[in-house]
Amino acid sequence: MDTMSRPAVHLIDGSLYVFRAWHSMPDEFHDADGHAVNAVHGFTRFLCELLERVKPEHLAVAFDASLTTSFRNAIYPAYKANRELPPPDLERQFVLCREVAEALGIPVLIDHTYEADDLIGSALWSLRGHGFRSVIVSADKDFGQLLGEFDEQWDYARNLRWGPAGVLEKLGVHPHQVADYLALCGDAVDNIPGVPGIGAKTAAALLSHFGSLDALLERVDEVPFLRIRGAASCAAKLREHADSARLYRQLTRIALDAPVAEQVEAMQRQRRDAAMMDELSERLRFGPLTRTRLKALLTY
Repeated sequence: MDTMSRPAVHLIDGSLYVFRAWHSMPDEFHDADGHAVNAVHGFTRFLCELLERVKPEHLAVAFDASLTTSFRNAIYPAYKANRELPPPDLERQFVLCREVAEALGIPVLIDHTYEADDLIGSALWSLRGHGFRSVIVSADKDFGQLLGEFDEQWDYARNLRWGPAGVLEKLGVHPHQVADYLALCGDAVDNIPGVPGIGAKTAAALLSHFGSLDALLERVDEVPFLRIRGAASCAAKLREHADSARLYRQLTRIALDAPVAEQVEAMQRQRRDAAMMDELSERLRFGPLTRTRLKALLTY
């Protein structure tokens, strides 16, 4: 079965697009109680456009429940500690964004132990067994590790799409090496330091030669003989920080065993009552154009 003959499931990194809306939409939208809803309005427009453009039958939107309760925080307390917690106003809007998605009949994935990445990865893994190809709607480089032969990632804002070959082009490593790559060179966004002195190019070169982090650490005595800058120093750093590198990989590897429903039907868009959408639109004070778009999307 080739790529296009496989049914597609669109897996949306909801938190990313809520944050984007929060930063890009002017602070002039308020709900019936006077609370700011600029992120909700922006996220709703994004969902409307995606649904109108793609008309997906199978999809889900995943959200992060918290910055501090992931299993990664238990392993490494400094994980994402560099990020400020969302202000209460944005936390409230996250809840409303989930309401909008549910009112549109879009399955919502959220868990306090697993992050959105893990929920998307677990859904992808399960649906792949049912013959589906996945389209991950996100710009996050971490998702590269999930891309199989028939999958693709879609940076919606830039309208850029890529598959496994695109991961190699962007990072210099294959999808199955992405978690090892990030463990080596670090990920400042998630406060993962990586091995000191090993940058992105060196990490890619090492994985190109050794294939995996485990093989690299097992054969670290070979590193000084490689034709890379500072090879001897690199080998010393790897010996010193081997345990840390293995720990970081536990953080960078997307979990595939998060609690998501394994049935295909769980990722199918559901029909919803127009009255629910009317009430939500009134509460969020959506304009006439947005209300028309939302109602039209209920009759897909």
